[in-house]
Amino acid sequence: MQLHQSYKMELDVEKIRKDFPILARLLNKKQLIYFDSAATSQCPRIVIDSIKGFYEKHNANIHRGIHKLAEESTLMYEEAHQKVADFINADFEEIIFTKNTTEALNLLAYSLLNDLKENDEIILSQMEHHSNIVPWQQLAKLKKVKINYVKVTEEGKLNLIHLKSLINEKTRIVSITHVSNLLGTINPVKEISEIAHEKNIIFIVDAAQSIPHMKVDVKDIDADFLVFSGHKMCAPTGIGVLYGKKVLLEKISPFLYGGDMIKEVTFENTRFNDLPWKFEAGTPPIAEGIALGVAVDYLNSIGMENIEEYEDKLTQYLYKKLKEQKDVKIYGPEKRSSLVSFNLYEIHPHDVATILDSEGIAIRAGHMCAMPLVKEVLNESAVCRISLYFYNTKEEIDKFILALDKVRKVFGK
Repeated sequence: MQLHQSYKMELDVEKIRKDFPILARLLNKKQLIYFDSAATSQCPRIVIDSIKGFYEKHNANIHRGIHKLAEESTLMYEEAHQKVADFINADFEEIIFTKNTTEALNLLAYSLLNDLKENDEIILSQMEHHSNIVPWQQLAKLKKVKINYVKVTEEGKLNLIHLKSLINEKTRIVSITHVSNLLGTINPVKEISEIAHEKNIIFIVDAAQSIPHMKVDVKDIDADFLVFSGHKMCAPTGIGVLYGKKVLLEKISPFLYGGDMIKEVTFENTRFNDLPWKFEAGTPPIAEGIALGVAVDYLNSIGMENIEEYEDKLTQYLYKKLKEQKDVKIYGPEKRSSLVSFNLYEIHPHDVATILDSEGIAIRAGHMCAMPLVKEVLNESAVCRISLYFYNTKEEIDKFILALDKVRKVFGK
């Protein structure tokens, strides 16, 4: 399969959709409409083939053997690191492959453990995914550190005035999501970076929901660390990325020990490997890492600017269509990334999702791994979420809007 030629263009979505074999599937004798890409995006054939090709032709461990297969695997795996580095404007040594965003955040929490002392403070926000709350909570209990949460406005945006008021001489870390996985809010991470760095505070960005949909430049943001997952950007599951400034990665200790993160071992001591391998213990997800590099090639061939522009129009269309429904409540600001969370009055989100599934439409229902935001800020038990990607269409949105009538009919609304 040839990659698309990248230049400023109107996306040929029907051509793109043919790259994704799963989109041809029928569910309940209806064409699959996949509206759950914020949870996991679909893989194009070229990525699927790369995994199959690795195991058929190159399968060997990296950085160990001197035979041909080992050399090929090592080269392909290291090339994937470079592709990811170029994708976010980082250096090769600054890209660490992890299992996912969650593991990357855990790595950071435990690697920064020694830099924190009792009564230090960490700033998160009320719109964080559990993965950017729970590791810091556990760290706070262990080190007796305090966590402060930036409030979310009624519109669904971060209250930057409140953020500034939380910063003091005890603040050591600010860790904020770039895009809310529930509200769709695009946070001004560059501005937050400037606020944090004025006080020499470490700034961490959870980019799991932004990297797939927009061009992200870590140098422009000036993030100290940034994390994301492959499975939300056309790559397989089991592969994620931690970016860190080289000077900081050299200072902090590894989270996992053994295997490939070793340079030399004696019975008394161990010397750790150079970056980025210092943080990649044991046999890594080689096939998945290589496939992530292929996914980056695929996204680049379409063009991140083209993807962002197309999805922005698609999201505005979805937002407008839902806004026209008198019994629908939408959460989050009008200007947003490519997802919309909503509730249909007096009908539980799980019921909505179940009936839509019978129509071949896959959406997410629940707390979106953002339980504090749903329960304590929105005062809901659950919400429905439609998350779009560049392989979705206005026609699919129209079918979804019509399917809401079936939901209403089932419940006599």
